[in-house]
Amino acid sequence: MNMIETEELSRNFNGRQAVDKLTFAVAEGEVFGFLGPNGAGKTTTIRMLTGQLFPTSGRARVAGYDVVDEVGKMKVKIGVVFEHQNLYDRLSARENLLFSARLYGISPSRVDEMLEQVGMRPRAGDRVQNFSNGMRQRLVIARALLHRPKVLFLDEPTRGLDPSMSRDIRRLVTSLASQGVTIFLTTHYMEEADDLCGRVAFLCDGRIVAMDRPERLKVAYGQRAVKVLMEDGSTLQVNLQDENCGKQLDELIATGRALTVHSCEASLEEVFIRLTGRRLE
Repeated sequence: MNMIETEELSRNFNGRQAVDKLTFAVAEGEVFGFLGPNGAGKTTTIRMLTGQLFPTSGRARVAGYDVVDEVGKMKVKIGVVFEHQNLYDRLSARENLLFSARLYGISPSRVDEMLEQVGMRPRAGDRVQNFSNGMRQRLVIARALLHRPKVLFLDEPTRGLDPSMSRDIRRLVTSLASQGVTIFLTTHYMEEADDLCGRVAFLCDGRIVAMDRPERLKVAYGQRAVKVLMEDGSTLQVNLQDENCGKQLDELIATGRALTVHSCEASLEEVFIRLTGRRLE
């Protein structure tokens, strides 16, 4: 079952085409990476898919609802985490979630459940103004999950976080997907997209220029070869298209001086640059 479907989704701002005829689908429980440089149209797309901005043309459905005609029904099925956190600094972590819970008619017990899930239970009574950026991000995600959304939009969820906190957020994303939550992820970190996403779409100037599984994109735009690092520091390359490649590799390993063997596939960032001519930042 597809939880996000778009058909030639477009948005025009005063004659400028910000999003140009996007057509794609995201399955239930899939982590879908939506990648592109600043100004590519990512935020505009998210705003249309979350009912904050109507498309100029085209159609989209999220969680089974039309994003224009059924926007009210759709919004109770989605959660949104934007890059810019909008929390009440003078309230505690628990008070922030309780406020949102009342809007959704959710039991306070769900608040405690979410604080536990994101590791914020020990700091539940502390004011948000005293939290680190990583702690605030955990709280924003907890708030987005209060009403058990079917689709979660994550806009740069680990930007500015330290490696440990970023790892925790990624683990949470993986856990949510395993529970059937569909994740629509934007990130400037290609390693993060490679690690988390079942598929990625590369957006450039409002258009999707490539969409596939990360491993398939890397193989398609890399070399069919492996590099062997020898103990003397030298690196030898074996072409996998050579009919004697197996024998060459066996001989190198048999010497006992081979330390590591790595494929020569392109990185996801290299693929993106080749397709768009740009870096993410």
